[in-house]
Amino acid sequence: MARMKDQTSRVVLIGDVVDSRGAANRRALHRAVEKALVGVNAVVPALGELRVTVGDEFQGSYGTLGAALDAALRVRLELLPRIDTRFGIGRGAVTMLDAARGIEDGPGWWSAREAIEAAEDTAGRSPTRTVRTAVRAAADDPSLDAVNAALVCRDHLVGSLSERSLRLLRGLMNPHTTQSELATLEGISASAVSQRVRADGIGAVLAAHELLRALP
Repeated sequence: MARMKDQTSRVVLIGDVVDSRGAANRRALHRAVEKALVGVNAVVPALGELRVTVGDEFQGSYGTLGAALDAALRVRLELLPRIDTRFGIGRGAVTMLDAARGIEDGPGWWSAREAIEAAEDTAGRSPTRTVRTAVRAAADDPSLDAVNAALVCRDHLVGSLSERSLRLLRGLMNPHTTQSELATLEGISASAVSQRVRADGIGAVLAAHELLRALP
């Protein structure tokens, strides 16, 4: 085994598919997840690109919390509404156990595992059933309480969107896409798109996302 090597602190993302055992075609599900990860890897710079690890779980690592949150939302939007995903994000030191096989361990990974378990537990309670994302850190960080509060609200809005509104949100995540272009694709008026952006909370999701993705 390669010599163990300590790494600097990074932000680790662990994701999985919600209720994957109920999927009628698990092979198609796996292909859809892999395609989404490839697309997000092309957009969000990573220290360790997102990849499927085992079963329906995937992992990646980032230099900032904002980048990890950006990647998580993009993966989710690529797969909704057919496939829903859950994310645990952890900040902490990462130790390389085997560089040849890319095997890592350490507080960053433990925090991410704790976070995804917390997200699942929170979603198991009726008032917060739409929660899909949680953040934890190896070292005490009170500021993460505010981040998790924002994620509870953001996940509720995303989880409440119709299929059309999800497509609009996904399109508007690209800063070069205009509401007029989306209106043409949807076969509706530009004013109808604007109304949905306001009424369905799409604008609020985008505004929150811009703030969250800027986090160090």
